[in-house]
Amino acid sequence: MSTDNKFFYQNNFLKSMMSIVCVIVAAVVLSFNIKSFVRAANLIPGGFTGLSLLIQRSLDVFMGISVPYSFINVTLNVFPAFIGFKLIGKKFTTYTLILIVLNSFLVDLIPVTPITYDPLLVAIFGGILNGIAICIALYGHASTGGTDFIAVYLSNRLKRSSWGFVFALNCCILIIAGCLFGFEAAMYSIIFQFVSTQVVEKFHKRDQKITLLIITAVPDKIEEQFLKYSHHGMTRIDGTGSYLKKKQTLLLTVIGANDFKQVMHMIKDIDPHVFIDIIQSKDVKGKFYMEPIE
Repeated sequence: MSTDNKFFYQNNFLKSMMSIVCVIVAAVVLSFNIKSFVRAANLIPGGFTGLSLLIQRSLDVFMGISVPYSFINVTLNVFPAFIGFKLIGKKFTTYTLILIVLNSFLVDLIPVTPITYDPLLVAIFGGILNGIAICIALYGHASTGGTDFIAVYLSNRLKRSSWGFVFALNCCILIIAGCLFGFEAAMYSIIFQFVSTQVVEKFHKRDQKITLLIITAVPDKIEEQFLKYSHHGMTRIDGTGSYLKKKQTLLLTVIGANDFKQVMHMIKDIDPHVFIDIIQSKDVKGKFYMEPIE
């Protein structure tokens, strides 16, 4: 086996192991969150997790039927998973299904262990834990299923974050829950979902963009290495520095926030005297390369 092929297989193996670890950790955090925070205040956390809990509770209260959470959650996610295979990626959907099944059975197995019964604390800290679990899953190239499939698909198509749209969709589920079981718990659930969405928006870097204005005396080397690493192009403007009157080149490019640290190290290794202006990009229009979801 050649050195390149050996590196390729080793890299893929490490990525797969990292994804599996992230899936397991995310499933455990989600399950703990449901049994320690969500159940304590009878919250509906939104998404298909919340919808599963809503259906389970409705069947128990109104019909006297006790149905395992695992059965409801797995059943609800069959159709989104099918869409995921077709429109997002097979590996992504497979890891997501593992997370859904593992989380579903853990919720049935883990005993209820409330940490606090204060609904506001439950909404805030439960929302933080929920957001962290989603970020861990996304880092491992998976999701928590249900409406997350929609967010990932739209983000991939629109090249921008769609978690706000999912928050609005989840609020509709919570309004229905409010009509059935009272609006106090539903309003705390909206706080829970809002906090969770903010955590994802803050820490999930894939949808965030950064504009770099790079002033350097060795533009050719930076352009060559940058294109190999990031698959992004650059706009080049040649000029002269007004202080030392030396020829300088301005390179303008936009990168994903998750590539920022590696790109900065690479540029500084090539040109230790480089000057870089870093700008947070609100949005981009036109062609922008994003690593495809497998």
